Amino acid sequence: MKDAKVIELEEVAIRFSGDSGDGMQLTGTLFSDATALIGNDISTFPDYPSEIRAPQGTVGGVSGFQVQFGQKQVTTPGDYAHVLVAMNPAAVKANARFMNAGGTIIYDSDSFTEKNLNKAGFKTDDPFSECNLDDYRKIAVPVTSMTRESLKDFGLDNKSILRSKNMFALGLVCWMFNRPLEYIEEFIRNKFAKKPVVVDSNIKVLHAGYNYGMNMQHMTPTYMVHPAEIEQGTYRNVNGNYATAWGFIAAAEKAGLELFLGSYPITPATDILSALSERKDLGVKTFQAEDEIAGITSAIGAAFAGDLAITTTSGPGLALKSEAIGLAVMAELPIVIVNVQRGGPSTGLPTKTEQSDLMQALYGRNGESPVVILAASSPSDCFFYAFKAAKIALERMVPVILLTDGFLGNGSEPWKIPKMEELPPITPRIAKDADAFKAYKRDENLLARDWAFPGMAGFEHRIGGLEKNIAGTVSHDPENHQMNCQIREDKVQKVVDLVPDLEVCGDDDGDVLVVGWGGTYGHLISTVRELRKEGKNVSLAHFNYIKPLPKNTEEVFRKFKKIIVCELNLGQFASYLRDKMPGFEYHQINKVKGLPFTVNELKEGIYKLLEE
Repeated sequence: MKDAKVIELEEVAIRFSGDSGDGMQLTGTLFSDATALIGNDISTFPDYPSEIRAPQGTVGGVSGFQVQFGQKQVTTPGDYAHVLVAMNPAAVKANARFMNAGGTIIYDSDSFTEKNLNKAGFKTDDPFSECNLDDYRKIAVPVTSMTRESLKDFGLDNKSILRSKNMFALGLVCWMFNRPLEYIEEFIRNKFAKKPVVVDSNIKVLHAGYNYGMNMQHMTPTYMVHPAEIEQGTYRNVNGNYATAWGFIAAAEKAGLELFLGSYPITPATDILSALSERKDLGVKTFQAEDEIAGITSAIGAAFAGDLAITTTSGPGLALKSEAIGLAVMAELPIVIVNVQRGGPSTGLPTKTEQSDLMQALYGRNGESPVVILAASSPSDCFFYAFKAAKIALERMVPVILLTDGFLGNGSEPWKIPKMEELPPITPRIAKDADAFKAYKRDENLLARDWAFPGMAGFEHRIGGLEKNIAGTVSHDPENHQMNCQIREDKVQKVVDLVPDLEVCGDDDGDVLVVGWGGTYGHLISTVRELRKEGKNVSLAHFNYIKPLPKNTEEVFRKFKKIIVCELNLGQFASYLRDKMPGFEYHQINKVKGLPFTVNELKEGIYKLLEE
């Protein structure tokens, strides 16, 4: 501590929370972006209500945004918040369990009325005691009335004034954590360039919140979190959906192809469609279809026509696309299907995260219908796995499913923007010799057929869902069908030569190997690091390649006494491993609450299994 009023921290987690109309997502995003620009490493977790518009002031309508930032590598948005910004009583009730012991609660005292307390389901006029928050620092700030006072000369109606109160909270927190306001001001000017009164009012309230913080120094100190030591380069803060979109744009450029997206909007995947629809300047073609089936079949048509073709969806949409995925398998066309997983079944928890579509991705089609399956681990590496999925599809003439999830898609972190020359080449299997061309003549080693599309003279052939022989003629021969089913499976398995070996974080052998896949990486690596600091012989093996599995998987597993598979479902990857890697005793830690793991609950689960 350099000064009585300045406390230095290595890392801190802040949670912004209020009604879904209070602008908490924008507030959290702007604070995160400003923090990333300073040079802190960050990880974010937007937490939306599942209902489109839950009753105002109720716990069901609470929208939250948590960001953890620090001066070292940050891999999770934090188990618990050090600071909660609560815009109403419901936000306190919804987030009490997510507070760090002894944390700080900044709340809009104007909103803590009897009416709002009743809406939130409190039985007394002391919501903090009811939520067991007596030992927390509580700072009452009249956010609503201070916002009104700031804008009294602007001639705005009450609704417009209240829309700006999130800027007051943002300004206050920026003062507390020494965040500059320049980036936020620039964002406001650009976003509302055609509405000068909105620009001026929001900036005025932002500074009012900042100045209020300066005037309340006697109530709370300011905090200093120094920039992280990160590799030099050009960075931007990016969420998983935007990183996915840019991964496909980069892949199309590397492959020398046009990019086509056929998609139907669905939470939480819609931002990929939105991001790509903005890039017509880069030759991207997007088609917002009338339904999921039209989305994927348009992409199949684009793949037949010679484009890098993709379609995006979430769990319910993947179910609707299943027949068409089978068509892509039979036609052996290169297409990438992105599934941003969410809570299910059915409509389930559309704004919450889950990993429960793995079995659907592996087996959710009729017939023997194998596809390659990849899973991204963090918001920024969604870029790499989108790129890799496109590379595999185009070079091996096979459909690829890329699994992300709501936590990755909406969460963000700093991303070092790669240079195009740093990315590997992509060489599509475009047919060249018309005299030797047969639609299903294959490379002897890879089993991939060549890609011929309309307009290529001499390469005309039939396409469709019926089984074909080598020349592309419809065939009902049982021996031919048996052979082709085996070839299509073997072709997927031969993709293993594009899959890097499974790496172990920790020791190469030992007592416990923690196993995970996809978006649980940040929480698992944090857990393993903490356990190792406590002297436990624990290592991590995290999977990004699901089908085919890395070729050294069995070799890695054999070096550990216990294998603990952790996933946000009831044990789908564990079941898959029991099938593909038998002979090991697999233990499980599972969670299906629409929320990511916390490091604490993972540690407790692993400790319990260690004791057994």
